[in-house]
Amino acid sequence: MKVQFFLHLFSFFNFFVLLAQCKTHPIDIQGLQNLKNGINPKSIKPGSCLNSWNFSIDPCDHIFTDRFTCGFRCDLIVSGFYRVTEISLDQAGYSGSLPNSFNLPHLEILDMSYNSLSGSIPNSFSNLTRLRRLSLSKNSFTGPVTSSIGSLSRLQELFLDNNKFTGSIPESFNGLINLNRFELQQNNISGDLPDLNQLINLIFLDLSNNRLAGNFFRTNLPDSMIELSIRNNCLHGEFPLNFEELKFLQVLDLIHNLFSGMIPAGLFHHSSLQQLTLSYNNFTFLQVPEDLVLRSKLIAIDLSYNNLHGLLPAFMASMPELSALNLEHNKFTGVIPI
Repeated sequence: MKVQFFLHLFSFFNFFVLLAQCKTHPIDIQGLQNLKNGINPKSIKPGSCLNSWNFSIDPCDHIFTDRFTCGFRCDLIVSGFYRVTEISLDQAGYSGSLPNSFNLPHLEILDMSYNSLSGSIPNSFSNLTRLRRLSLSKNSFTGPVTSSIGSLSRLQELFLDNNKFTGSIPESFNGLINLNRFELQQNNISGDLPDLNQLINLIFLDLSNNRLAGNFFRTNLPDSMIELSIRNNCLHGEFPLNFEELKFLQVLDLIHNLFSGMIPAGLFHHSSLQQLTLSYNNFTFLQVPEDLVLRSKLIAIDLSYNNLHGLLPAFMASMPELSALNLEHNKFTGVIPI
């Protein structure tokens, strides 16, 4: 028993000796230096993460020091070297731009959100092949969204919202087969929406407040969708009758577009849909469901500011979960159902 105890103790001792001998891989040190060099020194405030990045010591060997106190993680050892796996900068108002050379091959998380960074996304992002989460939200990035992001097949979360990106969504994004959340709202993205049917794990998509155009319903969406928002664009088209095949969809927000034609009955007895907002469009007809809607999960419906006509939809009074309904500024007639 004592022998076994000392063997375990010896193993732990060897492990900590190994940690003490490990240094950050030179490629990762250069990557961190390139990142800091792209930041405007005047925006690096005392007490911020980047202010503690002093390369006179090894970045991953900073225990019990006041250097490299935050902003990144080194929790992987490969061939005797520490590798940087995460960069998550604090929301300290950093300005500047991303380096042209971005080579951190073991990086899994890159979060530089809620700062004042500008410029474009470099094509060298294609080197970040292990990236699972990329967040550049709430900055001032410009230019087109680089198609190189489409090669990051392990990416699960992509946040590019609240910037100044222009151009169209790259076709290569259909290769992000592990993506489950994509936020691109509040930019200047234009053009048609590419097919996204290969994104078989996508559950959340927000493209609102852009300048997207074209027939939205010609875009193939994955069946996995749970929440979809494309409000405040210039998209048009008529609902296909098979739209209810998105059987997991819970939130559908198409406010402020140019959609027209019929609102299909399938939306009102959808097995999962809880929120339906179609206001400020040009819909003209609401199809009444032939069967009862007692199994409807809809909690909120907003069909205001369209050109809907005919009798007020009495079937909505039978929806068991419905708590918010807005039909104003249409051309309905008849008695309000009780």
